[in-house]
Amino acid sequence: MKSVVIHQPQYLPYMGFFHKLQQSDIFVAMDNVQFERRGIQHRNKIKTCQGAQWLTVPVVHRSRDEELINEMLINSDFPWSRKHWQTLVTNYSRAPYFHKYSSEIQQILSREWSNLCELNMALIQWVMDVLDIKKPIVYLSTLEVEGNKSELLIDICKAVGSDTYLSGYGGKKYMDLEAFKAADINVLWQEFTYPSYAQVFPELGFLPNLSIIDTLFCCGSETRKLLDIC
Repeated sequence: MKSVVIHQPQYLPYMGFFHKLQQSDIFVAMDNVQFERRGIQHRNKIKTCQGAQWLTVPVVHRSRDEELINEMLINSDFPWSRKHWQTLVTNYSRAPYFHKYSSEIQQILSREWSNLCELNMALIQWVMDVLDIKKPIVYLSTLEVEGNKSELLIDICKAVGSDTYLSGYGGKKYMDLEAFKAADINVLWQEFTYPSYAQVFPELGFLPNLSIIDTLFCCGSETRKLLDIC
């Protein structure tokens, strides 16, 4: 069995994203599909003294209906990277493992980024390295496939030589399972339960589904063990 995860590049994704990568054999980054406005391709949440807060990378929107993720430009008129870093320092500097990862995160954020997809993938690769998730990454834009929804997913599986597609439960809403069966592609559903751990600002209670950066700063290398048990 050779399983594949197919996912849009997101900005500092949550733990479930990396749990899915860990369970797979190959990661296909859907870099040339439509950018979702107000989605999590250019933003994600962290925990602050006032609760969950978005970290948003400003982007330049073009006057057309379809904007591809790998074509999205970062709006450099705003000092977003400095703001994100200062926000992380303000809210996580007292977290147990902040200083273990802070310099590397700062170095990545401080680069001169112009392309959103490149920023997202640099951060995703960094987290994969930290968590020792060694999976090959293939960009959808490099594959000669086309189509929509299930047809596209099936063609991607074939293009990378995978016989198994690992999907989140949200895929049940739109996937044509009969088409996968006809193509001899097995479908596995990700089994992920978000684990609880000691966070900053405990008086606010535990907040799930935050960026993986929250888990890393709070749990350090134990983050990998959390992925193994959730």
